[in-house]
Amino acid sequence: MHTLFTPDNRLALCASFVRDKVKVADIGTDHAYLPVWLCLTGKAVSAVAADINPEPLSRGELTIKKYGAEKLVKTRLSDGLKNIKEDEADDIIIAGMGGELIAKIMDNCPFSKNPEKRFILQPMTKCSELIKYLCENGFEILRQDTCKEGKKLYTVMQVCYRGEKIPHEEDFLYLGILTPETNENHREYAELILSRLEKQQRSNPSLKNVSEIIRKRCENNV
Repeated sequence: MHTLFTPDNRLALCASFVRDKVKVADIGTDHAYLPVWLCLTGKAVSAVAADINPEPLSRGELTIKKYGAEKLVKTRLSDGLKNIKEDEADDIIIAGMGGELIAKIMDNCPFSKNPEKRFILQPMTKCSELIKYLCENGFEILRQDTCKEGKKLYTVMQVCYRGEKIPHEEDFLYLGILTPETNENHREYAELILSRLEKQQRSNPSLKNVSEIIRKRCENNV
């Protein structure tokens, strides 16, 4: 059996948001690195590695066999969470895809509004669209952090259903509960968002206000 790998920073941050001794579903699993690592380190008791396409599942099965995790991690062909049973997962990881797609997967999940479930979300794009969906549909961001992998910055959120719309300011859609005022890593991520907004506001002047708010938050270092 091979020595267990160390996950990269993005996957490690996702893993850190998973609760101890839970059942995990990894949606869009690709190589199944995250569910294998979670189970073999004892963080998770079992996992379903799911993907909409057979090819990523084949890669995942190779990883599962390579590290001897066949009894702990199962693969599943599934469009989002459609083929995942409610009792198979306590914590659901949806990482490495666009925010709009993540929102769609959650919206189509029959048990997403179970308040006992936790969703660990890592959007690659359209994070503001995802946060907007969460707020409007009663999901609260419980934890959020950022990391850097190579030259890229990522944010990861742990959310659960609360049942009421979450009131928010305009900048919340872009930063969530990050604190760029006090956290250097959060500030670096906020500055990246600010740079994108400033480019977009050339063709969309309505973004000027939120850009100013985020700029002030970045400058208000403690």
